[in-house]
Amino acid sequence: MKTAVPCYYHLDVDVTPDRVGQVGRILAAHLRLWDLEILVEPVRRGAELLLRAIDEHATDKHTSIELWWNGQHLITAIGDNDRDLRPDQDLRACLARIAAMSDGWGCCATDAGSKIIWFSQRARSGERVPRVPRTPAPRLRETLQLPREVPAALPARPRPGLLEDAR
Repeated sequence: MKTAVPCYYHLDVDVTPDRVGQVGRILAAHLRLWDLEILVEPVRRGAELLLRAIDEHATDKHTSIELWWNGQHLITAIGDNDRDLRPDQDLRACLARIAAMSDGWGCCATDAGSKIIWFSQRARSGERVPRVPRTPAPRLRETLQLPREVPAALPARPRPGLLEDAR
């Protein structure tokens, strides 16, 4: 039986209006790399919603984005460093849209006073998910042939007594 391959990706970005679309394309590329094409659109839309809200309401635009895939759920987390940004007031409409399009979401505070907003998407049964191959990949030693040793020619030695006869 094959088991799921866990995946993780981290991205630090300073949010600007033109960077929002760029970050969405970066996240989509990683999901495609992980064979999670079916999750590209909801994750891209959710991340772009949060990034636009941070761009609009936050004073500190530096954010961290993380993706975790455990074989069944993909969790997207976006952390900001703005202590004054309040999810219950400033991000209420954004969070309502994320709640409607995701399987789960949440918000938590960090020790530094910043907050992390996350949402999850579940891979439905029958969807293609990356798996560990049944047979191990060949190692370098098995695929490359080492060159054969070429026997070195030995230098000719004079026969014993040959030098003595020349005297």
